[in-house]
Amino acid sequence: MFSWLGSDDRRKKDPEVFQTVSEGLKKLYKTKLLPLEEHYKFHEFHSPALEDADFDNKPMVLLVGQYSTGKTSFIRYLLEQDFPGMRIGPEPTTDSFIAVMHGTMEGQIPGNALVVDPKKPFRKLNAFGNAFLNRFVCAQLPNPVLESISVIDTPGILSGEKQRISRGYDFAAVLEWFAERVDRIILLFDAHKLDISDEFSEVIKALKNHEDKIRVVLNKADQIETQQLMRVYGALMWSLGKIVNTPEVIRVYIGSFWSHPLLIPDNRKLFEAEEQDLFKDIQSLPRNAALRKLNDLIKRARLAKVHAYIISSLKKEMPSVFGKDNKKKELINSLGEIYSRIEREHQISPGDFPNLKRMQEQLQAHDLNKFQPLKMKLLDTVDDMLAHDIAQLMVLVRQEETQRPNQVVKGGAFEGTMNGPFGHGYGEGAGEGIDEVEWVVARDKPMYDEIFYTLSPVNGKVTGANAKKEMVKSKLPNTVLGKIWKLADIDKDGMLDDEEFALANHLIKVKLEGHELPSELPSHLVPPSKRKVPE
Repeated sequence: MFSWLGSDDRRKKDPEVFQTVSEGLKKLYKTKLLPLEEHYKFHEFHSPALEDADFDNKPMVLLVGQYSTGKTSFIRYLLEQDFPGMRIGPEPTTDSFIAVMHGTMEGQIPGNALVVDPKKPFRKLNAFGNAFLNRFVCAQLPNPVLESISVIDTPGILSGEKQRISRGYDFAAVLEWFAERVDRIILLFDAHKLDISDEFSEVIKALKNHEDKIRVVLNKADQIETQQLMRVYGALMWSLGKIVNTPEVIRVYIGSFWSHPLLIPDNRKLFEAEEQDLFKDIQSLPRNAALRKLNDLIKRARLAKVHAYIISSLKKEMPSVFGKDNKKKELINSLGEIYSRIEREHQISPGDFPNLKRMQEQLQAHDLNKFQPLKMKLLDTVDDMLAHDIAQLMVLVRQEETQRPNQVVKGGAFEGTMNGPFGHGYGEGAGEGIDEVEWVVARDKPMYDEIFYTLSPVNGKVTGANAKKEMVKSKLPNTVLGKIWKLADIDKDGMLDDEEFALANHLIKVKLEGHELPSELPSHLVPPSKRKVPE
C-alpha cells in the first residue's frame, strides 16, 4: 500500500554517496545498469560487460591509419624514446596491436597473459580468440608521458579484400571495442597517400558514434610544397566528407610528427601551431577522463534501454508453439518497423537505436523465444540512475577537477614546447624583444612620436579622446582597442604620454599581425621610465 513511501524512504536512508567519480561509476554500473544488460543479453549483441579496470585505467589514445602513415613514429615522437616491440619502416611493419603503457621495468606482456590480468582493462578481448591474442601485446616502460596516458598502436590498414580476410579476426570489431573505451582516436594520413582503402573505410564507419573522440592528423606534411599541401588538404577533407557522415567539418591537424629535419621548412610556423593545438588536446585528457567515462556510461545506458525494448518487443510477437521459424524471419525482416514503433511509443531518438542491418544479422543466431519480456523495474532503475545519481556524480566530477587543476600530460615531446626560446610563440607578437636589453618599442618610437605631437599633447600627455581618434584608424574593434588601452595606460590616469602612446601603437601592430594580446603586460614591454627600480 505504501510502497512508494518505502522506495523514497530507502533513498533517504541509503543515499548514493560516493567518495570518487571512479567508485561511483563502478557502483552505479554494477547495481543499476548491469542487471538490465544481463537480462536482455546486451553483451551478446553490443559490448562485453565493463570491469573495474575499465573505470580505473588511465586515459587511452588509439592510433589508426593505413600502413606507413607514421603511427609508430608518432608514439616514439611523443615519448622521445623507443618502446619494446617497436618497428618502423616504409612497408607494413606493425602487425600487432601494441598497448604502450607505464611500467617500472621495460618489457612486453603477450596477449594471452594480458587478458587474464584484472588490473588491465583488456580482459574482455579474449572473446576475439587466439588469432587476435597472438597479435596483441603490451609494451611497458618507465616514461613520464605514460604516467598520465596509455597509447594503443594498431596494425597498418591494408587495401584489398584478401588482406582483410587473412587477418583471421574481425579487425573492425576489435577497433570498435577499443573505440568505446579510449578517450581519443587519432586517424593518421600520409600526405603522399590519401586513398582510403575499403578496409579503412569500414574501420572509420565502425568508429561511428565516437566522432567526438576522433582527431585527424595529416602527417609528413613537410615533404610537399605549400601549394601542393593546400590541394592535399582539400582532397583529404573531400575524402573524409564521403565517409564521416557529420554536418560539421572534422578537425585536421597538419604537421610532421617525427624528430627528423623538415625537408621543406616553408610551413614551419604552421606546423608548430598545429602541433601545439594537438598537444593541448592530448594534454587535457587526464583532466577530462572522469567526465568522458561518465559520458560513455550514459551513452551505454541509453543503448541498453533501447536494446531492452527491442528484445522484449520481439519476444512479445513470437508464437508459443507453432510457426516459430517463419515468424522469426518475418520479425527480422520487419525490424525497421519495430524500431519505428518503439521510437513513437517511448519517445526515443532515432540516433539511440543500434545499426539495423547489423542487428538483423545478429538476431539470426538467436532463439527469439528465449528472450525476456519487458521488466519495467529494471528500466525504472536505469531511469532513476540517469535522473538522480548521474547528476550527483557530475558535481563530484567538477570537485575533482578543481582539486587537480594542473593534471596534464607531462614529459617527452610535451616538455619541448613549454619552456625556453623554442616554446610556442617565444619571441613573436607580444613576446618580441623579450631577450633584448633595449626596449623593443623604441625601434619604431620616432615614427609614433611624430603622430603623438600632432594630437595636441598637454603637459606631455594626450587625452583619451584624442588618442582614440588615432587608434580607431587601425579598424580594430572597440573591445580590442579597449584592451590595448588598458595595457598601455600604465599609470591609469586616463591619458597617454609619449612612451605609453608608442606602446599602444606597438600592441596595435602586434594584433594586426595576427598575434594574440597578453592578458597582462609582459615586463619587457613596460616603458623604461615606468619600471620599478629594485630596492
